[in-house]
Amino acid sequence: MTAVVAAVSRSATHTFSKANAEAIELVAGLGVAGDAHQGETVKHRSRVARDPNQLNLRQVHLIHAELFEELGSAGFDILAGQMGENVTTRGIDLLGLPTGTRLRLGGTAVVEVTGLRNPCAQLDGLRPGLMAATLGRDADGNLVRKAGIMAIVVTGGIVRAGDNITIDLPPEPRRPLAPV
Repeated sequence: MTAVVAAVSRSATHTFSKANAEAIELVAGLGVAGDAHQGETVKHRSRVARDPNQLNLRQVHLIHAELFEELGSAGFDILAGQMGENVTTRGIDLLGLPTGTRLRLGGTAVVEVTGLRNPCAQLDGLRPGLMAATLGRDADGNLVRKAGIMAIVVTGGIVRAGDNITIDLPPEPRRPLAPV
């Protein structure tokens, strides 16, 4: 299966869910144009409260559409953008990518994966029990966070649903994703 962009979303305000859009513009070093989380320094309110000068490693939030199917089988009807992601993907194991992976979205945009999104209690505001549904355990009992990954914008460009995604893995040794 080819990796593709399934949907794109943004919100100019700090709402949990983001409205789907025909296209979004990624701006190098800043994030999604017109999105409340755009900027060189952190924009997530909890992180701003701790230190507003931290670099923004969470400029773009990506979630795999396959998660919505998994959640649907558990009784959660979730649509693209509702969990706050900017880019919904299909056909790519986002959670299995190493830190530093670069993803080309469409013709020109490139994002670099910085880490995992740590599921938060706001998910339960969308649907009760959703936070627990986005957490799991692997065969060794380690916590698995399924709520997507975060990235920074390396090269700007327009991204639309249907755009292909190209994966460029970083050189060895590779570091697994950790929450950012």
